[in-house]
Amino acid sequence: QEHYGGLKGLTIAWIGDGNNVLQSLMASAAKLGMHLRIATPRGFEPDLRITKITEQNSKEYGTKLLLTTDPLEAADSANVLVTDTWISMGQEEEKKERLKAFQGYQITMQTAKSAASNWTFLHCLPRKPEEVDDEVFYSPQSLVFQEAENRKWTI
Repeated sequence: QEHYGGLKGLTIAWIGDGNNVLQSLMASAAKLGMHLRIATPRGFEPDLRITKITEQNSKEYGTKLLLTTDPLEAADSANVLVTDTWISMGQEEEKKERLKAFQGYQITMQTAKSAASNWTFLHCLPRKPEEVDDEVFYSPQSLVFQEAENRKWTI
């Protein structure tokens, strides 16, 4: 909102794990007028109950929702590219399996080529290089440090 001047009509592309951060975004995006495009590997989708609520909210608020396994399809025309850790606390023993499952999900400038011309990047930190490459993470389009500063005000 701070960057774009408003949220209504923006398209967010989530590329990564169907975790709690995504599910929070799913619960709020449509209510704020945002379209949501989600790419997760098979077996790492968000909770089905949250997905059903998100589908209902999208219909009610007139927004679009896409669930796919293709990161480039999710990124297509998106204003905001978002990811989070692929290995959350308590999942460390799954690291090898998860890194294999998430091959091709790293956000790169190639991913960004599919996005809208005014794309930005968000990550709630800390980030790992396999989730987003340095070129995107440190680019002028990256808002991760502003995001971190804003987050400090909420905790």
